[in-house]
Amino acid sequence: MIRDTSSQDTVIARPPRRRRLMVVAAAVAVLALGAWSLPHARQMLGTGGSVSAERLGLDDVGRGPFVRDIQAEGRVVAAFSPTLFAPAAGAVTLQVHAGDSVTKGQVLATIASPELSAKLAQEQSTADTLQTDTLRGRVEAGEQRAALQGARENAAIDVKAAETDLARQQKAFDAGAAAGMQVDHARDALEKARIALSHAEAGLHSKDDSLKFDVQAREQAHARQVLLVDDLKRQVAELTVRSPVDGQVGQLFVAERASVAKDAQLLTVIALSQLEVQMQVAESFARDLAVGMPGEIAGNGRTWKARVSGISPEVVANQVAARLRFEGDMPEQLRQNQRLSVRVLLDQRPDVLSVRAGSFIDESGGQYAYVVRDGVAVKTPVRLGARSVDRVEILSGLKPGDRVVVSGAENFHAEPSVGLAH
Repeated sequence: MIRDTSSQDTVIARPPRRRRLMVVAAAVAVLALGAWSLPHARQMLGTGGSVSAERLGLDDVGRGPFVRDIQAEGRVVAAFSPTLFAPAAGAVTLQVHAGDSVTKGQVLATIASPELSAKLAQEQSTADTLQTDTLRGRVEAGEQRAALQGARENAAIDVKAAETDLARQQKAFDAGAAAGMQVDHARDALEKARIALSHAEAGLHSKDDSLKFDVQAREQAHARQVLLVDDLKRQVAELTVRSPVDGQVGQLFVAERASVAKDAQLLTVIALSQLEVQMQVAESFARDLAVGMPGEIAGNGRTWKARVSGISPEVVANQVAARLRFEGDMPEQLRQNQRLSVRVLLDQRPDVLSVRAGSFIDESGGQYAYVVRDGVAVKTPVRLGARSVDRVEILSGLKPGDRVVVSGAENFHAEPSVGLAH
């Protein structure tokens, strides 16, 4: 005989009325919660997943003043820091050490160059020889000119004597005391004397010009040699290296008594009276920089006005070096390589639509942003404009009051829409 389960059955007591009411209320609450969450569930199902809102950075689009500036740390550098070079090959004797204070014209180093000194002595000797030759040429020219002048004067005397003799013979002939032949002979003698005088005068003039040219050529040769000697003297004088400015000795590139080649670096001199502040600017902002832009330099509890004085033409490690020059008097108590805060004003406008800058700019390339609407981040095309350190201008795609995901958008993986979980 097969046994049934009647021995295991128990009679369930009917629950009290109060308990039934509680069960019904719980069921109603569950149905209400389901009805409330149904639209959100549907919305979540239409997105590319969900991301916790705590992992995101949000900001509201708004209108207001927009200031584009660059803020960075700069260091004090010398506006004028010349490097001195060896003017000739030789042995260097240093007169100063690194860090010494120097004045303009002070001797910093001397270079011993036997070759240059010997060449100067040789060229000076040649110049002295040419000077003596020039003086001798002047004396010889004077002597030759005096001889030619004497010959000309003798010819002039012969002409006068011939004229007197002709006049006397003519009187004698008129008186019948002389023959006509004597008059003709006297007239021929006068003509010969005049010809001789003419040749003497022409010879004097031509020889005088020749003597002048000869003396002038010797003088020019001497002057040319003097210029060569003066240039060598200048080179020898430059062997004594002097400070071009008041300042401080910077770096020494050579050791004491070292032999250097021509144009080798010797040392640098820092002009502490002319200081500037150098800052490093990111490449993305460097294209907006221009010489003459206003700026501020802060340090030692003070702030000074400044302007951009120079921008490096090359990019190093994604940065560009820029220099700012103080406006007005140079601040006191500044030191080389001292750190100061620098701010450069690029642009300032009173009413601009903008949002806080964030990683979404680099993530999207500035082409779209995620706008939060009803708990969902929606991918929205945007067009961005100018950028400052902390904000970016909105040209189109957004309106005031839109809430934008400014950081953490990389978690969306470029999905069209993503739900936000709280």
